[in-house]
Amino acid sequence: SQAIHAPLNALAQAGGRLIAAGQRGHILFSDDSRNWVQAQVPVSSDLTAVMFPSARQGWAVGHEGVVLHSSDAGATWRKQLDGRQIAALMLKHYGNPANPDDPEAQRLKQDAELFAQQGADKPLLDVWFSDERTGFVTGAFNLILRTEDGGQSWTPWQDRVDNPRSMHLYGLRPAAGTLFMVAEQGLVLKLDAASQRFVKVPLPYEGTLFGVLGDDRLVLVYGLRGNALRSLDGGASWSKVDTDIETGITSGLISADGSIVLASQTGQLLRSSDRGATFSRVAVDRVAPNFALASLADGAVALAGLGGVRVQSLQQHTTVGEL
Repeated sequence: SQAIHAPLNALAQAGGRLIAAGQRGHILFSDDSRNWVQAQVPVSSDLTAVMFPSARQGWAVGHEGVVLHSSDAGATWRKQLDGRQIAALMLKHYGNPANPDDPEAQRLKQDAELFAQQGADKPLLDVWFSDERTGFVTGAFNLILRTEDGGQSWTPWQDRVDNPRSMHLYGLRPAAGTLFMVAEQGLVLKLDAASQRFVKVPLPYEGTLFGVLGDDRLVLVYGLRGNALRSLDGGASWSKVDTDIETGITSGLISADGSIVLASQTGQLLRSSDRGATFSRVAVDRVAPNFALASLADGAVALAGLGGVRVQSLQQHTTVGEL
């Protein structure tokens, strides 16, 4: 299929199956990470992220506010939401504030009206579901919606995010016992369980962040020009990670053995076996831009980018002189 050579922006695992999504609404799936089948997709919008909380149920998001859902492990997809529907939801939610004198309520109302006027073609940039029912989609200009019924209904959450300048929300993932979200200009937020708000976390870096990953204690954020920072205290304090690269880090994952892998937009692959304290370069078979990563069962990773999907072993090659 030609689609496997189209630029792919997103990868996810659905049980033992690999799902890839990318430009013009292309979604592909593979059970051996070599042979790919094109999925049935009802849209042609560029897709930016895909996520499966279980082996059969998954979501993909993209431009024009599109949210797609699959209940058959990625073989077929149907549209749950798009930009026009999001605009209507926002106008309903924020268009008639209970307290019109509240500046924050006014700002949310104006944002909703502007969103509707501009044709509602704002991109969604990430999706995260904690189970088959509860999840978030996030995107440009502080766009964020939550579902608690598997995407049958969605609630705008713009009023629950400490993001007064409406930065683009690039990614969200669980870390250190809650959900962390990253955005432009060094904005990091974490979900406060008590208030059900994403509250700002101070970060000593002001560049755009593309992603976040973590475990029960670690939070690692990464972004432009090889920048990565880690926290072991829930985001209260951060230390800069020496990645030794200068290009944007586009994706990352924690593999089954606990090692952390980061991929850059120019094709470098970095691996840490000490929870992100130090990283070493993985010798890659072919250097090509990476937009997404997924773990494979045998400890290798799948990389998606301009040339489709390829599989890369993470075995560190020792070069002469380092023996």
